[in-house]
Amino acid sequence: MAFTAPPAFTTRPTLQGRFGMSASTHWLATAAAQAVLERGGNAFDAATAGAFVLHVVEPHLNGPGGDLVALFATADDPTPVVLSGQGPAPAGATREHYLAEGLELVPGSGALAAAVPGAVDAWLLLLKDHGTWELADVLAFAIEYAEQGHPVLERVCATIRAVAPLFTEHWPTSAERWMPGGRIPEPGELVVDPAYARVLRGLIAAGSADGSREDRIEAARTEWATGTVARAAAAFARTPHRHSDGADHAGVIAEPDFAAYRAHYEDAVTLDFRGATIAKTGAWGQGPALLATLAILDGFDDERLDPSTELGAHTILEAQKLAYADRDAYFGDDRVPVETLLSPGYAGERRALIGETASAEFRPGRVPGVEPFRPPLRTEYTPPSGVASEGVGEPTVSRSGETRGDTCHIDVVDRWGNIVSATPSGGWLQSSPTIPELGFCLGTRLQMTWLEEGSAATLEPGKRPRTTLTPTLVLRDGIPVTALGSPGGDQQDQWQLLYLLRTLVGGYTPQQAIDAPALHTTSIAESFWPRTWEPAGAVVEGRLGDEVIAGLEARGHRVTRAGDWTLGRLSSVGRDPETGLLSAAANPRGMQGYAAGR
Repeated sequence: MAFTAPPAFTTRPTLQGRFGMSASTHWLATAAAQAVLERGGNAFDAATAGAFVLHVVEPHLNGPGGDLVALFATADDPTPVVLSGQGPAPAGATREHYLAEGLELVPGSGALAAAVPGAVDAWLLLLKDHGTWELADVLAFAIEYAEQGHPVLERVCATIRAVAPLFTEHWPTSAERWMPGGRIPEPGELVVDPAYARVLRGLIAAGSADGSREDRIEAARTEWATGTVARAAAAFARTPHRHSDGADHAGVIAEPDFAAYRAHYEDAVTLDFRGATIAKTGAWGQGPALLATLAILDGFDDERLDPSTELGAHTILEAQKLAYADRDAYFGDDRVPVETLLSPGYAGERRALIGETASAEFRPGRVPGVEPFRPPLRTEYTPPSGVASEGVGEPTVSRSGETRGDTCHIDVVDRWGNIVSATPSGGWLQSSPTIPELGFCLGTRLQMTWLEEGSAATLEPGKRPRTTLTPTLVLRDGIPVTALGSPGGDQQDQWQLLYLLRTLVGGYTPQQAIDAPALHTTSIAESFWPRTWEPAGAVVEGRLGDEVIAGLEARGHRVTRAGDWTLGRLSSVGRDPETGLLSAAANPRGMQGYAAGR
């Protein structure tokens, strides 16, 4: 057998049924989505309801002030479509302004790192165009949890505890919101967010009962962009506050930035691999890096694609380094030569660079007519004195292998064939100070831009930052069969790659693929502040096995063992177009992700 045999037992079954399936990073969001399906809603109604619940129950991982990227297909049109809820840099976010503030990097926390929030408008657009439910019914789940309370996660409490000094000393509105009376909530304690509930009720009230469903949702979009949220956020951001560089700065986001932004749809970028078509975002996101990795690996025999073996793990790590070097050299906007980067000839040139030992070099390829950007490669960073490093950057898996949290994800498929994979993120409670009138804070996606000139990802007013949010659709014969994704910043596509290899090549079931040992490279320029890299670094789950890990180390990989069940938070849903049979699977790590369906 070319691949390691799938495990005989899994942590839970791959769910199967014919009615509808939901999977997400929190059981309450999954339950809300499934409840919508049970009451006649479609996949887009369900995903939107679940996503607004995620704002409330996973506030350390996402929020209304953050971003969203989704891939979907409808029952009427199987063509994969990208929903871009990645807001752009504000008009005042110029390189010159940040450099004048004494910065060499866009901060990892604070309002200077805020792009225009895009998640809420994107969900409303999807609901308006492809859903069937009224906005009030969709938001009812999130409003109930915000007003009546939900049992707070242990990870939320741990996050608050980690940034408590920052809150008490520099962000008093966050301390008031998350540490009332100076006390950190206990796991399982009921917590509420009445301010955000009022925001949601305000969106509902913006629509007239005399108009159509679509008119009411469009009115909510206008209210979000020009009403209370825009006014309160812009006014609050102007007050100087502590940022991750240890200094106080005022934000530059303004009301016109909110008013000018609307989410939109785009064509997906695709690659054929082993009988399947993989659909991702364009190179304004990191999605094509997964496609480039698959293009490199497609030239190897199956035995070199097995993540559970020394040879397979080594090959995968080296292919990822090459694909991510191209990401950092070329990605960042719509002008990226994706066709060249995914072409068989170029993939062959990159494949030839994979040797028997681990590379510790940054090796982007050469694209005719385009000069590759070489990012500053810092191997370490010491935060300024008094800065709470736990509150900055993306709260994902650190180079040490410690899991501090990450992002959110939700997948839904319904009985009619509508399917959606969505990754909401940003605006987590430790991003920047809480805006009292709103009950949430702004995001920090601009930290993924460079202040150096010459990159497609250089900070530019009105331009969206290159995001790590990267859901996936898989098609066979032009028909969507799988929606999947994972939180994890730079690791999102690395962990999804393992799932695709194990299911498409190794014959694993979805739950077997999710449960199997995971690994990723840290030999890349991190997308999040302070943007360090670890040459030849690799983080693995101990379950990969002592023999495999020792073999990787002998090849020169600098291996960090992250624990047995720590890497990856994947979920997926699927549909067999011939039988109509639906499936779902979710990640057991962290004991938050669940799938549901029948």
